[in-house]
Amino acid sequence: MAKKISGERIAKIIAAAGVCSRRDAEKMILAGRVKVDGVVITSPALNITAQTITIDDAPLNATTPPRLFRYYKPLGLVTTHKDEQGRKTVFESLPADMPRVVSIGRLDLNSEGLLLLTTSGELARKFELPSSNYERVYRVRIYGRADLKPLQTLKDGIEIDGMRYSGIKVEVEKQGATNAWLRMTLHEGKNREIRRVLAAFGLEVNRLIRIKYGDYELGKLLPGEVAEVK
Repeated sequence: MAKKISGERIAKIIAAAGVCSRRDAEKMILAGRVKVDGVVITSPALNITAQTITIDDAPLNATTPPRLFRYYKPLGLVTTHKDEQGRKTVFESLPADMPRVVSIGRLDLNSEGLLLLTTSGELARKFELPSSNYERVYRVRIYGRADLKPLQTLKDGIEIDGMRYSGIKVEVEKQGATNAWLRMTLHEGKNREIRRVLAAFGLEVNRLIRIKYGDYELGKLLPGEVAEVK
C-alpha cells in the first residue's frame, strides 16, 4: 500500500525520502515518472498535503528514517555524483551494499578525512545551513615553521580578495624540522577556506585532514572505510 505523505514541495519530499537529490527529483517529475493520487504531474512546483506519491508506479516510502554514515574520504576523490573531467568520485568508491547517500558538505580533491553521508537530502541541508553553526576541526600540515602569534589574529576573522571568513581558532600541535602540524577549528567551511587563509600568511598546506564535524569524529576510521552512526 502506498504511504500517505504530508507537507511541502513534492521534489523536497522525494529527496527527503532518500530516493535522489531534489534536482534529480525535479527531472523525474518533468519526465512524467511521478504521480500524485494516481495522476501524472509534470511540474515540480507543487505542494503536497496528505496525498499519495508514486514513482514509476512504485509507492514512495516516506517513513524510512534518515541514515547517517561516517566516511574517511581518501585523497584523490571528488565529492560529487558525476564529474565532468572523469575523475573518480566518492560515491563510486563506496561499498556496494551502501544505500543511496548524499554528502554533508564537501572535501576537495586534495583533502581527506571525515565526510558525513546521509540518505536524507533534507538532513544534509540542515547540517549545511550557516545558522546551524556546526564546528569543523582539521589537522593541517604546512611547510616550514608556524608562527602562532599572527595566526591567532584569525579568531577575529579575515577578509581575502573581498571574501570574508569568520573566526578561526588555530593551535600548533607539532613543529618539525621542515613541517608543522596545526589544529584549526572553524564553523563555515567555505571552498578551500583553510588553504586560502593560510596562504594569506605565506603558508602552504601539504596535508589537510578533517577530524570532526559537529558531534561526529573521524575516530579510528582508515581511508576508504565507512561506519554507520547508530
